[in-house]
Amino acid sequence: MEKKRIVKEYVQPILMAILIALLVRTFFVQAFRIPSGSMEPTLLIGDYLLVNKFIYGIRIPFADRELFPYQKPQRGDVIVFVFPLDSSKDFIKRVIGIGGEKVQIIENKIYIDDQRIDDPWGYFNKTGSTESFPMMKNFGPVIIPKDSLFVLGDNRNNSDDSRFWGFVPLHAVVGKAFDIYFSWNSRAENVWDKVRWSRIGEWIH
Repeated sequence: MEKKRIVKEYVQPILMAILIALLVRTFFVQAFRIPSGSMEPTLLIGDYLLVNKFIYGIRIPFADRELFPYQKPQRGDVIVFVFPLDSSKDFIKRVIGIGGEKVQIIENKIYIDDQRIDDPWGYFNKTGSTESFPMMKNFGPVIIPKDSLFVLGDNRNNSDDSRFWGFVPLHAVVGKAFDIYFSWNSRAENVWDKVRWSRIGEWIH
C-alpha cells in the first residue's frame, strides 16, 4: 500500500508533467537559441526565442503534413525551419517570397513580381561578403515553386540563405518566432552585463 501511495502522490504527477511538457514542445511552443549573426540586428547571438509551432498547423513528426493550419507563412515572418540540405539542423530566417511569386534582387533591392518591395528588415554590414559572393546583392529572377518559400537573413551580406541553397518547403517550417525570453552576451566581461536585460520579453517583428 505504501508503494502505491508513493506512486500515486509523487511518480504519477511527475510523469504527467513530463508528458504535458513533451506535448507542448512537440505541438505548440518550442525554445530556440540563436547561434549565428545572420539575423542581426533583429536577433543577436545568444538570444533565446519562443517559437509558435501551432500557427502554421501542427506538424506531424516524420510526415510531410500539417493539421489545423491557422495561416500560412507571410512575407516578413521570422520562421524556424528544418534546413533543406541537412534535416538534423534548424535554421531561422525571414520570409521574403512565397510560392508562385517571382523574386529578384538588384543591388540589394528586392523585387517581387517586378515590383520593388519595402524592405525595412535588411541590414548591410560593410564587413560582409558581397564582394566575394556577388549573388548576395544581385540574384535571380527566379520563380518560387508552389508550397515553398524564399527566405533571407536580415544581415544580408552575412547570411547563408535561399540565395545559396534554394527554397524552403512549407512542410519543413517548424513555426514562427515571436518572443525573446532570454539573451546572453558571452563576450561581455562583467557577469551582470552578460545578460542583455533590455531584450528580455522583446517581441520579434
